[in-house]
Amino acid sequence: MTISEASERYHIPMEILRQYESWGLCGAVKKVMGSWQYDDTDLENLSMIMTLHDIGFTAGETETYMKLLLEGSSADGQRLRMLNEKRNAALDEIHFREKQLDRLDYLRHTIRKGNPERKRTAPKG
Repeated sequence: MTISEASERYHIPMEILRQYESWGLCGAVKKVMGSWQYDDTDLENLSMIMTLHDIGFTAGETETYMKLLLEGSSADGQRLRMLNEKRNAALDEIHFREKQLDRLDYLRHTIRKGNPERKRTAPKG
């Protein structure tokens, strides 16, 4: 399967396919008649890359993770650490957003119930 076919069939942006090739991760990808040919292993790796992008990995983090993946189980600890760091960052973001929502809800509540403090200090006019 060519790069264009892989992009179209699996909805993978061309820039991600080009990154994948530039990282030297396409061990089984062969250049045939001037175009890359992807096999099932490459498509599995590309699926992993898309997952990593979807969960917020940067291109550099994705490259590092994929190189560790290719090292096999000896790098499982490092990959797990990367995933834990990303998970903790996502949880921190969720907690921050929850606090924002609490504050927004408080302000909405004060407007709905009519803030007596604001009524007392409002200028008469």
